[in-house]
Amino acid sequence: MTVDPSRATVTKSLDDAKLSVFHLKAAVTAGAGFFTDSYDLNVIGTVTLLITPEFHLGSGQVAMLTSSTLLAVAVGAMAFGRLGDLLGRRRVYGLEAILMIIGALVSALAPNFAVLLVGRLVLGIGIGGDYPASGVIMTEYANTRNRGKLVGLTFIFYVFGQVSAYLVSLLVLAVGVPDHIAWRLILGVGVLPSLLVLHQRRHMPESPRWTAHSGDPAQAVKDFESFAQKPITAVATPEAAPESRGSRGALSKRRVLITLAGTAGSWFFYNVAVYGNNVSQPLLIKNIVPDATTVSNIALNAVLVVCFSLVGGVFGVIALDRIRRRTQQAVGFGLCALTMALITVVPGLSTTVVPFAVTFGMSLFGSMFGPNYTTMLLAAESYPTAIRSTFHGLSSGIAKVGAFAGALVVPLVLADGGLRIVTLIAACCYLAGIATTFLVREPRGLALDDVSHDLTVEPDPTAPGAIASVEEVRA
Repeated sequence: MTVDPSRATVTKSLDDAKLSVFHLKAAVTAGAGFFTDSYDLNVIGTVTLLITPEFHLGSGQVAMLTSSTLLAVAVGAMAFGRLGDLLGRRRVYGLEAILMIIGALVSALAPNFAVLLVGRLVLGIGIGGDYPASGVIMTEYANTRNRGKLVGLTFIFYVFGQVSAYLVSLLVLAVGVPDHIAWRLILGVGVLPSLLVLHQRRHMPESPRWTAHSGDPAQAVKDFESFAQKPITAVATPEAAPESRGSRGALSKRRVLITLAGTAGSWFFYNVAVYGNNVSQPLLIKNIVPDATTVSNIALNAVLVVCFSLVGGVFGVIALDRIRRRTQQAVGFGLCALTMALITVVPGLSTTVVPFAVTFGMSLFGSMFGPNYTTMLLAAESYPTAIRSTFHGLSSGIAKVGAFAGALVVPLVLADGGLRIVTLIAACCYLAGIATTFLVREPRGLALDDVSHDLTVEPDPTAPGAIASVEEVRA
């Protein structure tokens, strides 16, 4: 990888880099984390059906179990997001995997509801930490031309995890494993991808963008050469003094707050609806077909995810970098809102299996086509390097508070108010997601630093001096 010495900086070199094997390896490594996140979050709907009679759970405990992990995700996202800016992306890249392993093991071996709840909370903190860790480091590795597709490729693994959650559950139940063992086995399988994630992430280099902006030009050169897999002729000429890593100063800037309202707001409304519905998806199907067996319930959910979520995810990746991010997100939100409104106002759609499944399936398609990718991508692209991880973590943490609210409320509303109240709430949330989408600047086609050029925090007067040129570093 050779760059023009007259204009080459670390960030410029990354923006202009050709698509390489490293990009794909980084995408798969980050994607494996999202696979694990999705699997662990989506199996809880099936597990809830299995453990309710064993642990004699009431509706409040069911709601707590499906939602508590998401509140822990919010805590983990905010905490690890801040640590990613303070300590570096790589130093926290893998710590969250350790928490996911511990949480999955405790959950699978839980002797009672209280221990299961603790295990899910630990798991949630690890999952939350993975959002800023994976989303930000992949965004910073990516080049300008393929940034959307590369980050999108990592998040399509979320769909694979969702598919696997239903397929593993279906397989375990179909072979006749007793319910009291089946739910433990289903939860325990989540340990396996976490182990792979942990191994792979300890061998990834630090983000050269973060190293360069932290005032360590020598290490930035090494990180970039590790990224490029070959010596390079020029890397770092100073484009600016390192930015302050204080998030408090950033929160005083009006444009930063508007951007946060866009990235966190659209993600928040999306998660209220999608986690409220998707995490409780087996309960929604059971509401329409109360006499269906657990196996047939899970089979129908698996068909919906494969036919609609997976197909929507594939089309979404193809669309990334071809159309504007905000347009793609608004189209996805719009399709979701339309389908939820149809279920709400057309009585037959909420009482008959096939019409409901097709209409609900189209909402899964819209979700995976647009906001599934773009909410995370916009949160990673919209902030400067010095505070990118912090504000991605803040955005995803606020979003997971919405997920917590959705997963907590939906089972209760479903029990008291019925399916059509649930879909009405979802439709309103999707419309609010469209409104907040356009608070964010369109980043497609822009170099990463150019997207947030006016959000840069004022330089810290105590910070090290400007980044030296590569010739000075090597001298």
